[in-house]
Amino acid sequence: MTTPTTTPLTGRVALVTGASSGIGRAAATALAHAGAHVIGVARNPERLAETARTHPAITTHPADLRDNHAPTAAVDAALNTHGRLDILVNNAGATAVMALDDTRRDTVDDLFALNVTAPSLLTAAALDPLTQHQGTIVNISSTYGHRPLPGGAHYAASKAALESLTRTWALELAPRNIRVNALAPGPTRSNALAAAGLDPDTITGMQQAEADRVPLGRRGEPDEVAAWITHLADPAHTWLTGQVLTIDGGLELT
Repeated sequence: MTTPTTTPLTGRVALVTGASSGIGRAAATALAHAGAHVIGVARNPERLAETARTHPAITTHPADLRDNHAPTAAVDAALNTHGRLDILVNNAGATAVMALDDTRRDTVDDLFALNVTAPSLLTAAALDPLTQHQGTIVNISSTYGHRPLPGGAHYAASKAALESLTRTWALELAPRNIRVNALAPGPTRSNALAAAGLDPDTITGMQQAEADRVPLGRRGEPDEVAAWITHLADPAHTWLTGQVLTIDGGLELT
């Protein structure tokens, strides 16, 4: 990735969920290059360790944020290590391809547990330190948070919920000078489709179909999304809150 020439986040501490791969790993690395101390949270300790090796300012906290005490423990890890928390990136999420006539309760529950409940509880646990340092929250949604996804309605609904939370939290937390924004990436290179249980041929076909629909002719790279996460976390942008920024190569225009 391109290393920033300035370090606007020097002295600040960021907590990034889903930091073991994709956008989360890229965000952890970008924030560290911008000067922040970063705590990466994810379920896979081995892949988290790979993220930590990208920059010495990244430490790790393996956890499943669906566990009852995991959100508080993640915030405590940041405070115990660095004594403060300035930036929260709610990136961890689940994907599921599931038509309505195949709807399963456990799949719906898992989607909302990780995409809605976990960031809600983690953000609630982080409010005191974020208030102390007038921090910022960046939620990672999807273009499908505000457009239909046949065959993936419950995933889209979970991201729509996250966008609604973003706008509501922005109003609720404005008196504390906590800014809340979201990014809605379009098709971005990641292992999300494999994690959803799709076979390699199906994944290849879906990825090509996604690229063909994007006006710029390709899928996004995690680093491109991470650059905007760093931008939103920059304390210079103190008058931006409650926004959902779409980064999709022009897909939303089609």
